[in-house]
Amino acid sequence: MNECYYDKRMDFFYNKTKTDTADEWTGPQLIGVLCFGTFFCLFIFISNSLVIAAVVKNKRFHFPFYYLLANLAAADFFAGIAYVFLMFNTGPVSKTLTVNRWFLRQGLLDTSLTASLVNLLVIAVERHMSIMRMKIHSNLTKKRVTFLIISIWAIAIFMGAVPTLGWNCLCDITVCSSLAPIYSRSYLVFWSVLNLVVFFIMVVVYIRIYMYVQRKTNVLSSHTSGSISRRRTPVKLMKTVMTVLGAFVVCWTPGLVVLLLDGLNCSDCGIQNVKRWFLLLALLNSVMNPIIYSYKDDEMWATMKRMICCSSEDKSQERRSSRIPSTVLCRSTDISGHYIEDGIIQGTICGKGDLGDKGNS
Repeated sequence: MNECYYDKRMDFFYNKTKTDTADEWTGPQLIGVLCFGTFFCLFIFISNSLVIAAVVKNKRFHFPFYYLLANLAAADFFAGIAYVFLMFNTGPVSKTLTVNRWFLRQGLLDTSLTASLVNLLVIAVERHMSIMRMKIHSNLTKKRVTFLIISIWAIAIFMGAVPTLGWNCLCDITVCSSLAPIYSRSYLVFWSVLNLVVFFIMVVVYIRIYMYVQRKTNVLSSHTSGSISRRRTPVKLMKTVMTVLGAFVVCWTPGLVVLLLDGLNCSDCGIQNVKRWFLLLALLNSVMNPIIYSYKDDEMWATMKRMICCSSEDKSQERRSSRIPSTVLCRSTDISGHYIEDGIIQGTICGKGDLGDKGNS
């Protein structure tokens, strides 16, 4: 029977796997990394809090898909917490950690990634179903979206806890990985392949939606009297959605590939030299999302700006909708509504008349 090492500290496992714990990260280099990480973590907390607060405060955002947007921001906020915990439990400190504390450190990161990934997958699947059926209104009710949000976090927490629940190498150190010295290499292969497959599925789904949107726009353009900009709106909205997904894939794929190589026991791949930089790249994803939301959505930015300036809500601006007020999710949610609005029934989007596209994009 193999001996288990639950009572050992992490230095035992780092020495067994010959893992680099960055003992050289001291002095100015360590201070620079901590300052860099602290700045971005503060930005993540503030910006994603503003996104959540904007959804709560602005009645135009009181619809199920905006709640998914807020949940995505909550996942990014949680990622900031995970990075803060990582910053103060990495480098030379890693060797002093207990097994449980190290599991917590990695579990927080895995949970934040899974929460964002599953949230994006839910959006992709629902949009595909709605757009292909040419529906103006989503079938997603508030009860359903609440259930989905709870399910997203349940799945995320479970996936983050899988190694703690037993899929580790504490009782067989011969299968320990290099980057995660108490994770089994088989688990790293499973984890990285699963996430990369989900990435691929989401990219295929959004490419399919984008091609469908573009085809329908071209067909309807010859039968509608709307302006060119209005007919191009659906394509612009899909580009916004794909920007969010593209940023997520670009920021996370390198790190997952490194984990896969480690799981495959690639000793000549130089993964120790790039792991920190790919982790920082993943951190940037939580920084980029709030910027995309505010840049692409005028009303979201206006709501956030009013909260930053601590000014009272300007009712005249609330009534004014000269530019499309949809967020990333609303834009993707109601693409089919734009088709029907421009080419079939001159309807409204977002399920309410006051959320409709009343002006130019």
